Amino acid sequence: MKIALGSDHGGYVMKEHVKEWLLNHGYEVEDKGCFGLESVDYPIYAKAAAEAVASGECDRGIVVCTTGIGISIACNKIKGIRCALCGDAYSAEMTRRHNNANMLALGGGFVGPFLADHIVEVFLTTEFEGGRHQRRIDLVHQLES
Repeated sequence: MKIALGSDHGGYVMKEHVKEWLLNHGYEVEDKGCFGLESVDYPIYAKAAAEAVASGECDRGIVVCTTGIGISIACNKIKGIRCALCGDAYSAEMTRRHNNANMLALGGGFVGPFLADHIVEVFLTTEFEGGRHQRRIDLVHQLES
């Protein structure tokens, strides 16, 4: 499975931690930036990661900013993206099972490395349930302009 990564400066340290975890667990990684701690604009990196997922270049995506809020909003502007901000493993499980989220957002200022590892693992290993949930996802996609 190939994972697109993106962050701003506030999520850079956590993105690097997640990248190491992914590589250590056999995932391919496409790092879309940012690449340091200097101040940058999160929509640029959200767009790059989300487009990689929407195009099929990557199977899923993980993005990080300080809160996870702004970067998740930006990702969700890309057609076909369902990015969920998760601060716990249960949310990560349910967003995969019921929403078939294809991107995960983390708040680098709120989630520590141990919890992030668990959230990422659950997000990447939980399957979509389909059924009635697919109908709802289809309705959500009809809202895209």
